[in-house]
Amino acid sequence: MRNLRAASVQFEHKPGDKQANLQTIQHFVKQASQFNVEIIAFPECCLTGYWHLRNLSHEDLIQLAEPAGDGFCSNELLSLSKQFNITIGAGFIEIDEQNRLFNSYLIAMPDGRRQCHRKLHAFIHPSIHCGDSFTVFDAPQGCRIGVLICYDNNLIENARINALMGAEILLAPHQTGGCKSRSPHAMGAIDPLLWDDRENNPHAIEEEIRGPKGRGWLMRWLPSRAHDNGLFILFSNGVGVDDDEVRTGNAMILDPYGRILSETGKAGDDMVIADLDASLQPSSTGRRWLQARRPELYSILAQSTGRERQTREVRMGDET
Repeated sequence: MRNLRAASVQFEHKPGDKQANLQTIQHFVKQASQFNVEIIAFPECCLTGYWHLRNLSHEDLIQLAEPAGDGFCSNELLSLSKQFNITIGAGFIEIDEQNRLFNSYLIAMPDGRRQCHRKLHAFIHPSIHCGDSFTVFDAPQGCRIGVLICYDNNLIENARINALMGAEILLAPHQTGGCKSRSPHAMGAIDPLLWDDRENNPHAIEEEIRGPKGRGWLMRWLPSRAHDNGLFILFSNGVGVDDDEVRTGNAMILDPYGRILSETGKAGDDMVIADLDASLQPSSTGRRWLQARRPELYSILAQSTGRERQTREVRMGDET
């Protein structure tokens, strides 16, 4: 990996309005190009909208979805990537040749290549399938990129596998924070009235964004994914109204020691930029720990305990 400049974006998507969401992406890509950004990450399902998907019929999802290889959004992102010489990642609902649906993340690269990661732990709708493979690839910027979508990042094995596959930068698109939770110590709903009144009283909503329902929750686990695996992480997230919940944004970029290089606590669309110093990675704690692994001890990780359940059942609980 070489030194490069990266950006992470948070924005409030418009549910089902891919054209409007593309315009927001175009705005930030143009802005990023003025700062010589080479890689930019946008949130999970930011092209299609996210939380409202659970209320749609199978037929509605089919109409909203598009293929990764030659779809409207895919082609627009690829054109934008070539125009501004930036690798761009953005989330959408994908439909494949068998009409299967996936929560996917497309990465468009200036050299004309595309990569697509399918969320491994999808739960939002029974018609959306889980992906079955990891996505790690060489980018034209001279680095190796991995992708994990939202819940994928919560399972520590996934981040470790990305590192073992050679990922140096992890794109971590989310729609999180402000989530209703059955746990009394994990996130929690934010009053939508605080978001609606953000111009008159920005302190109230930003206190929630930076508190235990947003940044406070992230700080319990996100830095460890970077630190323990020696990864740069581009954390991108939705912000604002997402159906009946309020996302907290907190877009940030972390270094291989889990230190925050750049972040925002703004109650609105925003972008953070950071220079990734490649010299930090080889001697980082996580990279040294990877060298001390003893794989002969870890076979239990691939064995079923009998307690595993579908992600949808674990995450949605009584909502399913």
